Amino acid sequence: MLKITMYSSADKVKGQGVGSAYLELVQMLRQRFSKEFDIEINKWRASDISHYHTIDLPFYFSTFSKKRGRKIGYVHFLPETLEGSLKIPQPFRGIFYHYVIAFYKRMDHLVVVNPSFIPKLVAYGIPENKISYIPNFVDAKEFYPVDDAQRRRLRAKFKIPLTKFVVLGSGQVQERKGVPDFIQLARQNPDIQFIWAGGFSFGAMTDGYKELKRVVDDPPANLWFPGIVSRQEIAELNNVADLFLLPSYNELFPMSVLEAFSCGTPVMLRDLSLYHSIIEGYYEPATDVDDMQRKLTRLSNNSDELKGLRDKARRASQRYSKDHLAKIWYRFYTSQAKEK
Repeated sequence: MLKITMYSSADKVKGQGVGSAYLELVQMLRQRFSKEFDIEINKWRASDISHYHTIDLPFYFSTFSKKRGRKIGYVHFLPETLEGSLKIPQPFRGIFYHYVIAFYKRMDHLVVVNPSFIPKLVAYGIPENKISYIPNFVDAKEFYPVDDAQRRRLRAKFKIPLTKFVVLGSGQVQERKGVPDFIQLARQNPDIQFIWAGGFSFGAMTDGYKELKRVVDDPPANLWFPGIVSRQEIAELNNVADLFLLPSYNELFPMSVLEAFSCGTPVMLRDLSLYHSIIEGYYEPATDVDDMQRKLTRLSNNSDELKGLRDKARRASQRYSKDHLAKIWYRFYTSQAKEK
Protein backbone atom coordinates (compact mmCIF):
# COMPACT_ATOMS: atom_id res chain seq x y z
CA MET A 1 0.00 0.00 0.00
CA LEU A 2 1.39 3.39 -1.03
CA LYS A 3 1.67 6.01 1.69
CA ILE A 4 0.47 9.32 0.24
CA THR A 5 0.42 12.45 2.38
CA MET A 6 -1.53 15.47 1.18
CA TYR A 7 -0.30 18.88 2.31
CA SER A 8 -2.94 21.56 1.89
CA SER A 9 -4.58 24.58 3.46
CA ALA A 10 -6.83 25.08 0.41
CA ASP A 11 -10.02 24.32 2.32
CA LYS A 12 -9.32 26.90 5.04
CA VAL A 13 -10.40 29.79 2.80
CA LYS A 14 -13.93 29.25 1.49
CA GLY A 15 -14.97 30.00 -2.06
CA GLN A 16 -11.75 28.95 -3.82
CA GLY A 17 -11.64 26.65 -6.81
CA VAL A 18 -8.31 25.31 -5.50
CA GLY A 19 -10.10 24.06 -2.40
CA SER A 20 -12.82 22.39 -4.45
CA ALA A 21 -10.29 20.63 -6.69
CA TYR A 22 -8.34 19.40 -3.65
CA LEU A 23 -11.44 18.07 -1.88
CA GLU A 24 -12.68 16.34 -5.03
CA LEU A 25 -9.34 14.55 -5.46
CA VAL A 26 -9.01 13.39 -1.85
CA GLN A 27 -12.61 12.16 -1.76
CA MET A 28 -12.19 10.25 -5.02
CA LEU A 29 -8.92 8.59 -3.94
CA ARG A 30 -10.34 7.49 -0.61
CA GLN A 31 -13.47 6.08 -2.24
CA ARG A 32 -11.78 4.29 -5.13
CA PHE A 33 -8.38 3.23 -3.77
CA SER A 34 -8.74 2.58 -0.05
CA LYS A 35 -6.80 -0.70 -0.39
CA GLU A 36 -4.09 0.67 -2.66
CA PHE A 37 -3.38 4.08 -1.07
CA ASP A 38 -2.90 5.02 2.59
CA ILE A 39 -3.83 8.72 2.54
CA GLU A 40 -3.22 11.19 5.36
CA ILE A 41 -3.68 14.97 5.48
CA ASN A 42 -0.98 17.35 6.78
CA LYS A 43 0.67 14.61 8.83
CA TRP A 44 4.44 14.71 9.32
CA ARG A 45 5.27 11.10 8.57
CA ALA A 46 7.48 9.03 6.31
CA SER A 47 5.70 8.76 2.96
CA ASP A 48 6.16 7.31 -0.47
CA ILE A 49 4.59 10.43 -1.98
CA SER A 50 4.05 13.89 -0.53
CA HIS A 51 1.56 15.84 -2.59
CA TYR A 52 1.64 19.62 -2.00
CA HIS A 53 -1.59 21.36 -2.95
CA THR A 54 -0.72 24.78 -1.49
CA ILE A 55 2.56 26.63 -1.04
CA ASP A 56 2.51 27.35 2.70
CA LEU A 57 5.93 28.24 4.15
CA PRO A 58 5.95 25.30 6.64
CA PHE A 59 5.30 22.99 3.69
CA TYR A 60 8.31 24.47 1.88
CA PHE A 61 10.57 23.75 4.85
CA SER A 62 9.19 20.20 5.05
CA THR A 63 10.52 19.43 1.58
CA PHE A 64 14.07 19.30 2.97
CA SER A 65 13.24 16.16 4.96
CA LYS A 66 14.22 12.85 3.38
CA LYS A 67 11.04 11.32 4.83
CA ARG A 68 8.80 13.13 2.35
CA GLY A 69 9.47 10.59 -0.40
CA ARG A 70 8.56 11.71 -3.92
CA LYS A 71 7.51 15.38 -3.74
CA ILE A 72 4.60 16.29 -6.05
CA GLY A 73 3.53 19.91 -6.51
CA TYR A 74 0.08 20.93 -7.74
CA VAL A 75 0.33 24.08 -9.89
CA HIS A 76 -2.93 25.99 -9.48
CA PHE A 77 -1.41 29.38 -10.31
CA LEU A 78 1.66 31.20 -11.58
CA PRO A 79 2.79 34.72 -10.65
CA GLU A 80 1.15 36.20 -13.75
CA THR A 81 -2.20 34.56 -12.95
CA LEU A 82 -2.29 36.32 -9.57
CA GLU A 83 -2.41 39.73 -11.25
CA GLY A 84 -5.90 41.14 -10.78
CA SER A 85 -6.59 38.82 -7.83
CA LEU A 86 -4.61 40.11 -4.87
CA LYS A 87 -3.37 43.60 -4.14
CA ILE A 88 0.19 43.05 -2.88
CA PRO A 89 2.46 46.12 -2.71
CA GLN A 90 6.07 46.07 -3.83
CA PRO A 91 8.61 44.86 -2.80
CA PHE A 92 6.49 42.14 -1.18
CA ARG A 93 4.84 41.18 -4.48
CA GLY A 94 8.21 40.49 -6.11
CA ILE A 95 9.39 38.49 -3.11
CA PHE A 96 6.20 36.41 -3.07
CA TYR A 97 6.36 35.72 -6.81
CA HIS A 98 9.97 34.57 -6.44
CA TYR A 99 8.89 32.27 -3.59
CA VAL A 100 6.14 30.70 -5.72
CA ILE A 101 8.65 29.57 -8.34
CA ALA A 102 11.18 28.52 -5.67
CA PHE A 103 8.50 26.28 -4.15
CA TYR A 104 7.75 24.65 -7.50
CA LYS A 105 11.47 24.05 -8.08
CA ARG A 106 11.67 22.14 -4.78
CA MET A 107 9.32 19.52 -6.19
CA ASP A 108 10.41 16.28 -7.86
CA HIS A 109 7.44 16.54 -10.21
CA LEU A 110 4.69 19.05 -10.97
CA VAL A 111 1.08 18.55 -12.02
CA VAL A 112 -0.64 21.30 -14.02
CA VAL A 113 -4.37 21.48 -14.64
CA ASN A 114 -3.88 23.18 -18.01
CA PRO A 115 -1.24 22.15 -20.59
CA SER A 116 -0.76 25.78 -21.63
CA PHE A 117 1.20 26.31 -18.40
CA ILE A 118 3.87 23.75 -19.25
CA PRO A 119 5.91 26.10 -21.50
CA LYS A 120 5.53 28.88 -18.93
CA LEU A 121 7.01 26.68 -16.22
CA VAL A 122 9.80 25.65 -18.61
CA ALA A 123 10.53 29.36 -19.11
CA TYR A 124 11.03 29.60 -15.34
CA GLY A 125 13.73 26.93 -15.59
CA ILE A 126 11.75 23.78 -14.74
CA PRO A 127 12.49 20.81 -17.05
CA GLU A 128 9.50 19.75 -19.16
CA ASN A 129 9.98 16.07 -18.26
CA LYS A 130 9.17 17.00 -14.64
CA ILE A 131 5.70 18.29 -15.53
CA SER A 132 2.47 16.35 -16.14
CA TYR A 133 -0.96 17.56 -17.20
CA ILE A 134 -3.95 16.15 -15.29
CA PRO A 135 -7.23 18.14 -15.55
CA ASN A 136 -9.66 18.90 -12.77
CA PHE A 137 -12.93 17.00 -12.40
CA VAL A 138 -16.14 17.15 -10.39
CA ASP A 139 -18.33 14.45 -8.88
CA ALA A 140 -21.43 13.80 -11.00
CA LYS A 141 -23.20 12.57 -7.86
CA GLU A 142 -23.08 16.14 -6.53
CA PHE A 143 -23.36 18.09 -9.79
CA TYR A 144 -26.00 16.75 -12.16
CA PRO A 145 -28.96 18.02 -14.23
CA VAL A 146 -32.33 17.94 -12.46
CA ASP A 147 -35.69 17.25 -14.07
CA ASP A 148 -38.26 19.96 -14.86
CA ALA A 149 -40.22 19.40 -11.66
CA GLN A 150 -37.14 19.84 -9.47
CA ARG A 151 -36.08 22.88 -11.50
CA ARG A 152 -39.46 24.48 -10.78
CA ARG A 153 -39.01 23.76 -7.08
CA LEU A 154 -35.54 25.33 -7.12
CA ARG A 155 -36.87 28.42 -8.91
CA ALA A 156 -39.52 28.71 -6.17
CA LYS A 157 -36.87 28.26 -3.47
CA PHE A 158 -34.81 31.15 -4.84
CA LYS A 159 -37.95 33.21 -5.63
CA ILE A 160 -37.20 33.41 -9.34
CA PRO A 161 -40.13 33.34 -11.82
CA LEU A 162 -40.17 30.37 -14.20
CA THR A 163 -40.25 32.69 -17.22
CA LYS A 164 -37.24 34.77 -16.12
CA PHE A 165 -33.98 34.20 -18.03
CA VAL A 166 -31.20 33.60 -15.48
CA VAL A 167 -27.46 34.14 -15.91
CA LEU A 168 -25.14 32.66 -13.28
CA GLY A 169 -21.50 33.43 -12.56
CA SER A 170 -19.42 32.04 -9.71
CA GLY A 171 -16.03 32.48 -8.12
CA GLN A 172 -14.29 35.02 -5.97
CA VAL A 173 -15.54 38.59 -6.37
CA GLN A 174 -12.46 40.21 -7.90
CA GLU A 175 -11.21 42.08 -10.96
CA ARG A 176 -9.52 39.01 -12.50
CA LYS A 177 -12.82 37.13 -12.62
CA GLY A 178 -14.33 39.89 -14.78
CA VAL A 179 -16.96 40.75 -12.19
CA PRO A 180 -17.11 44.42 -13.35
CA ASP A 181 -18.20 43.19 -16.81
CA PHE A 182 -20.79 40.90 -15.18
CA ILE A 183 -22.14 43.93 -13.31
CA GLN A 184 -22.22 46.00 -16.51
CA LEU A 185 -24.22 43.29 -18.30
CA ALA A 186 -26.71 43.19 -15.43
CA ARG A 187 -27.23 46.95 -15.73
CA GLN A 188 -27.69 46.67 -19.49
CA ASN A 189 -30.26 43.85 -19.20
CA PRO A 190 -32.79 44.75 -16.47
CA ASP A 191 -35.21 42.02 -17.65
CA ILE A 192 -32.65 39.25 -17.02
CA GLN A 193 -31.83 37.92 -13.55
CA PHE A 194 -28.08 37.84 -12.84
CA ILE A 195 -26.56 35.89 -9.94
CA TRP A 196 -22.92 35.89 -8.87
CA ALA A 197 -22.17 33.19 -6.28
CA GLY A 198 -18.96 33.93 -4.41
CA GLY A 199 -17.45 36.47 -2.10
CA PHE A 200 -14.30 38.24 -0.99
CA SER A 201 -12.31 35.21 0.16
CA PHE A 202 -9.26 37.39 0.88
CA GLY A 203 -11.14 40.45 2.14
CA ALA A 204 -9.62 43.88 1.56
CA MET A 205 -6.55 42.31 -0.12
CA THR A 206 -8.77 41.56 -3.11
CA ASP A 207 -7.90 43.65 -6.17
CA GLY A 208 -10.62 46.28 -6.74
CA TYR A 209 -12.17 45.56 -3.32
CA LYS A 210 -13.59 49.02 -2.55
CA GLU A 211 -15.37 49.49 -5.87
CA LEU A 212 -16.72 45.94 -5.97
CA LYS A 213 -17.81 46.02 -2.33
CA ARG A 214 -19.98 49.06 -3.03
CA VAL A 215 -21.85 47.17 -5.75
CA VAL A 216 -22.15 43.98 -3.69
CA ASP A 217 -23.68 46.00 -0.83
CA ASP A 218 -26.04 47.89 -3.14
CA PRO A 219 -26.51 45.95 -6.40
CA PRO A 220 -28.96 46.64 -9.25
CA ALA A 221 -32.40 45.13 -8.66
CA ASN A 222 -31.75 42.28 -11.09
CA LEU A 223 -28.34 41.32 -9.68
CA TRP A 224 -28.05 39.04 -6.64
CA PHE A 225 -24.87 38.34 -4.70
CA PRO A 226 -25.66 35.40 -2.36
CA GLY A 227 -22.04 35.35 -1.14
CA ILE A 228 -20.01 32.19 -0.63
CA VAL A 229 -22.43 29.28 -0.84
CA SER A 230 -22.19 25.53 -0.28
CA ARG A 231 -21.41 23.05 -3.05
CA GLN A 232 -25.02 21.88 -2.90
CA GLU A 233 -26.27 25.42 -3.46
CA ILE A 234 -23.85 25.92 -6.38
CA ALA A 235 -25.32 22.80 -7.98
CA GLU A 236 -28.83 24.12 -7.35
CA LEU A 237 -28.03 27.53 -8.82
CA ASN A 238 -26.52 25.91 -11.92
CA ASN A 239 -29.80 24.06 -12.41
CA VAL A 240 -31.77 27.26 -11.90
CA ALA A 241 -29.66 29.10 -14.50
CA ASP A 242 -30.31 29.25 -18.24
CA LEU A 243 -26.70 30.26 -18.89
CA PHE A 244 -23.42 30.13 -16.96
CA LEU A 245 -21.19 33.12 -17.74
CA LEU A 246 -17.58 33.51 -16.60
CA PRO A 247 -16.01 36.72 -17.98
CA SER A 248 -12.66 35.97 -16.29
CA TYR A 249 -9.44 37.43 -17.71
CA ASN A 250 -7.14 34.66 -16.48
CA GLU A 251 -7.73 31.08 -15.39
CA LEU A 252 -6.10 27.67 -15.28
CA PHE A 253 -9.02 25.25 -15.36
CA PRO A 254 -11.92 26.79 -13.39
CA MET A 255 -13.88 24.32 -11.28
CA SER A 256 -16.94 26.53 -11.73
CA VAL A 257 -17.01 25.72 -15.45
CA LEU A 258 -16.75 21.98 -14.79
CA GLU A 259 -19.58 22.27 -12.26
CA ALA A 260 -21.75 24.00 -14.87
CA PHE A 261 -20.91 21.37 -17.50
CA SER A 262 -21.75 18.58 -15.06
CA CYS A 263 -25.18 20.16 -14.41
CA GLY A 264 -25.79 20.46 -18.16
CA THR A 265 -25.83 24.25 -17.94
CA PRO A 266 -24.96 26.13 -21.18
CA VAL A 267 -21.67 27.99 -20.80
CA MET A 268 -20.34 31.29 -22.19
CA LEU A 269 -16.76 32.34 -21.47
CA ARG A 270 -14.41 35.14 -22.33
CA ASP A 271 -12.48 33.39 -25.08
CA LEU A 272 -9.07 32.92 -23.48
CA SER A 273 -6.41 31.05 -25.45
CA LEU A 274 -5.73 28.81 -22.45
CA TYR A 275 -9.22 27.31 -22.82
CA HIS A 276 -8.53 26.16 -26.36
CA SER A 277 -6.45 23.12 -25.40
CA ILE A 278 -8.94 21.84 -22.82
CA ILE A 279 -12.56 22.82 -23.55
CA GLU A 280 -12.69 24.40 -27.01
CA GLY A 281 -15.94 23.53 -28.74
CA TYR A 282 -17.90 23.03 -25.53
CA TYR A 283 -18.72 26.68 -24.75
CA GLU A 284 -19.88 29.91 -26.41
CA PRO A 285 -16.81 32.16 -26.79
CA ALA A 286 -17.00 35.96 -26.41
CA THR A 287 -14.17 38.43 -26.99
CA ASP A 288 -15.29 41.26 -24.70
CA VAL A 289 -18.29 42.66 -22.84
CA ASP A 290 -19.89 44.00 -26.04
CA ASP A 291 -19.63 40.58 -27.65
CA MET A 292 -21.09 39.04 -24.48
CA GLN A 293 -24.03 41.42 -24.76
CA ARG A 294 -24.69 40.50 -28.39
CA LYS A 295 -24.53 36.79 -27.69
CA LEU A 296 -26.58 37.06 -24.50
CA THR A 297 -29.34 38.81 -26.46
CA ARG A 298 -29.23 36.10 -29.10
CA LEU A 299 -29.16 33.16 -26.69
CA SER A 300 -31.92 34.50 -24.46
CA ASN A 301 -34.18 34.57 -27.53
CA ASN A 302 -33.10 31.31 -29.16
CA SER A 303 -34.04 28.15 -27.27
CA ASP A 304 -32.63 25.87 -30.00
CA GLU A 305 -29.16 27.43 -29.80
CA LEU A 306 -29.30 27.24 -26.01
CA LYS A 307 -30.19 23.56 -26.24
CA GLY A 308 -27.16 23.03 -28.48
CA LEU A 309 -24.91 24.53 -25.81
CA ARG A 310 -26.59 22.33 -23.19
CA ASP A 311 -25.73 19.25 -25.25
CA LYS A 312 -22.13 20.41 -25.55
CA ALA A 313 -21.94 20.89 -21.77
CA ARG A 314 -23.04 17.31 -21.20
CA ARG A 315 -20.44 15.98 -23.63
CA ALA A 316 -17.75 17.99 -21.83
CA SER A 317 -18.83 16.54 -18.48
CA GLN A 318 -18.25 13.03 -19.83
CA ARG A 319 -14.76 13.94 -21.00
CA TYR A 320 -13.82 15.20 -17.52
CA SER A 321 -15.65 12.56 -15.52
CA LYS A 322 -14.57 11.24 -12.15
CA ASP A 323 -14.27 7.69 -13.50
CA HIS A 324 -11.89 8.72 -16.26
CA LEU A 325 -9.68 10.85 -14.01
CA ALA A 326 -9.53 8.17 -11.28
CA LYS A 327 -7.63 5.90 -13.69
CA ILE A 328 -5.24 8.71 -14.65
CA TRP A 329 -4.44 9.58 -11.02
CA TYR A 330 -3.89 5.91 -10.13
CA ARG A 331 -1.37 5.49 -12.94
CA PHE A 332 0.33 8.76 -12.04
CA TYR A 333 0.85 7.96 -8.34
CA THR A 334 2.04 4.41 -8.96
CA SER A 335 4.53 5.53 -11.61
CA GLN A 336 5.82 8.35 -9.40
CA ALA A 337 6.30 5.95 -6.47
CA LYS A 338 8.59 3.86 -8.68
CA GLU A 339 10.71 6.98 -9.32
CA LYS A 340 11.28 7.37 -5.59
